[in-house]
Amino acid sequence: MEKTEVSALLTDLYELTMIASYFENQMFEPATFSLFIRDYPPSRRYFISAGLADILEYLENLRFAPQELEYLEQTGLFKPEFLSYLERFRFKGDVYAIPEGRLFFVNEPLLEVTSSLIEAQIVETFVINAAHLQVMIATKASRCVQAAWPRKLVDFSLRRTHGTDAGMKVARASFIGGFTGTSNVLAGKVYGLPVFGTMAHSFISSFESEEEAFRAFARTFPENTVLLVDTYDTLAGTRIAADLGKEMARAGKTLKGVRLDSGDIAALSRDVRKLLRDAGLDKVTIFASGGFDEYKIQKVLGERGDIDSFGVGTKMGVSADAPYLDMAYKLVQYGGRPVLKLSPGKTTLASEKQVFRFNTSGRKLHKDIIGLRDDDIEGSEALLQKVMSRGKADAKQPLLPQIQERFLEEFFRLDEKYRSLDRTEEEYPVELSPRLEELQSRLVRQFKPGAGEVEGS
Repeated sequence: MEKTEVSALLTDLYELTMIASYFENQMFEPATFSLFIRDYPPSRRYFISAGLADILEYLENLRFAPQELEYLEQTGLFKPEFLSYLERFRFKGDVYAIPEGRLFFVNEPLLEVTSSLIEAQIVETFVINAAHLQVMIATKASRCVQAAWPRKLVDFSLRRTHGTDAGMKVARASFIGGFTGTSNVLAGKVYGLPVFGTMAHSFISSFESEEEAFRAFARTFPENTVLLVDTYDTLAGTRIAADLGKEMARAGKTLKGVRLDSGDIAALSRDVRKLLRDAGLDKVTIFASGGFDEYKIQKVLGERGDIDSFGVGTKMGVSADAPYLDMAYKLVQYGGRPVLKLSPGKTTLASEKQVFRFNTSGRKLHKDIIGLRDDDIEGSEALLQKVMSRGKADAKQPLLPQIQERFLEEFFRLDEKYRSLDRTEEEYPVELSPRLEELQSRLVRQFKPGAGEVEGS
């Protein structure tokens, strides 16, 4: 994968003002921050770990360039001694994380960063930003996969994602969530994803007739002829495509597919299938696009739509029904002392932690226990793995197909009621270990009710 440089200034100002004060007050002791999601968006009961590769790359390469330090000096906010410190700044900490493609749930730490207080604090903004989008999109994509299974899905979202970087990350995250590939050519190159796409309606209308357009495209791409048949009249377009498909078959070529992009997709797909079969084109696939997400896929298939695969764009690429997650990055330990936050509705879990997963005898996911890092809970799998030591990623990250395979294997071991597309009040069981529960109780008793953020952020 190609590396992309991220400026050290891609952060919130308060990260810099805090670490400037930490520096002046000589607060360099080790600190641990935990990244987690406080609550489920509507109709969701799980999340998918994604974005870790970008976070590790950022941490390994985080530097303050001379021009960035010049800009900070010009703000007049920072003292020369602090800017000299930033000139030598490197992240030298450790990271524990749930590997990409694994499921996780509310309040479970997706990752924990341990380093000096300054180092662990300053990376907050990027860590949240990188994880938030990809977790959100991978989870949304997986719901589309759930609705369409076993049909294939392709990411069509690039033109309407919230910026070009988001378009790249959506392609990556949707693949983790089970998509087959993307229309985004750069994402194909950078991430090694399969790329898909044929033509727009403008291609058809630029020719004097639909037949002429179809023939021109087939001449250019005889091994990858997928024809958009709904520019004028879907069934008439399909008849023209079928006639061309029969000619191609006689010449030893194959009409690969037809695409539907508008109208009553369910009804049209059944009619299109009949026309193709009557023409002896049983192997021609029907690809549907146009405003699809998990709900429209479910509706079309529920109406007996005969679709082989879907292009899923805008609503997945912006996670339209749940466009944000309540993701937080909070201090949980400083100088060996566990800390927590007691703000109403925002209480955090103290100390360095681990997530322990239990499966049933049939290998279905049974429950998780959030415990202390050094808990030993028999019969469980510890999810958080050490992925960075002293600022260096510990091992080569798995390839995206391996991450996707990991996700799909675990996803279908999650009870269907938690994968449901409908709103459900029942949540996957997540408990606290006895030792973590005791620590929480002791710390809550230590601080007055309503004391707020003991970590000072």
